[in-house]
Amino acid sequence: MSSFKKLLTTLALTASVSAVAAPIEVRIASHVSEFSPLHAQSSLFAEEVEKRLPGQFEFKLFPGGQLGKEKALLANLQAGSLEMINIASGVMKLDKKLGVFDLPWLFDNRSHVQKAMKGGLEDEIRSRIESVGNVNVIGVYENGFRHVINTKRPVVQPFDLDGLKVRISGGKFRQGVFQQLGASPQKVAWGETFTALQSGVVDGAEAATYGFYEQKHYEVADYLSLTSHVYTPSFLMASQAFMNKLTPEQQKVFKEVGRKITDKAYAVSADLEAKYFADMKTRMKINEVNLPKFQAATKASYQNYIDAVGDDYLKIIEAAR
Repeated sequence: MSSFKKLLTTLALTASVSAVAAPIEVRIASHVSEFSPLHAQSSLFAEEVEKRLPGQFEFKLFPGGQLGKEKALLANLQAGSLEMINIASGVMKLDKKLGVFDLPWLFDNRSHVQKAMKGGLEDEIRSRIESVGNVNVIGVYENGFRHVINTKRPVVQPFDLDGLKVRISGGKFRQGVFQQLGASPQKVAWGETFTALQSGVVDGAEAATYGFYEQKHYEVADYLSLTSHVYTPSFLMASQAFMNKLTPEQQKVFKEVGRKITDKAYAVSADLEAKYFADMKTRMKINEVNLPKFQAATKASYQNYIDAVGDDYLKIIEAAR
């Protein structure tokens, strides 16, 4: 073989090896910060896939809305311009039936959530999201329970919310629930909530634990009441276009890892919440609430949901109670 042919052969082999060795870039975007359980879950997923398929992927995490807010992330995933996202309540807008997670005081605690998910709820909502959203649901984990922080008093009973001006996110349904309990819902941008609390524009706010912690609301509010009024899952999802480019083995690993890390993802979320509570406890008063009274006070709000989409999800949740 001539030296020229040898050179061509060597170059071809080098190019072939390089092509095989080049890792596939996978962006996992989220609308929430590095303090969130969603960021920890995405990291956990990437680490476990790397163990199973070393060197085949290069995962890049983009928390904090770097690639867009929740609505834009979901739209880009559906369009195939993003590989993966990990988001929360935005998924509920895909279908009215998924609005079950907007219902107040639906779950008693994290254990109740996990029992319901393992009792069939996770498979039901996975199937629903995939059928209406044209996405692949890799994992269903936790964004967390939402609580109430305020500058006036501990919230223990439903009537303790009476007269409080509370910054509330979410739709009209959640606003209506707080109105029923006597609170005055306020629309304030999340990034402006610290100043609004400090100046008295609002008396309080509702959010997931990590939200209060990252925004340092404990510096301007004295009371954190563990109302647990709404629980929101997190959804780690991949685009159809991205999954279709993977080999059958790679697809299998993504789906297996997504399910395999579920218990660990819940544990990581619980650990983060405990860490934030421990730190905030030195700076403010944290109290439990009379959960049965809140559940009884808002039970009537379930009927609209049942009339619209039925109660099959609710039956699974109740069976796990």
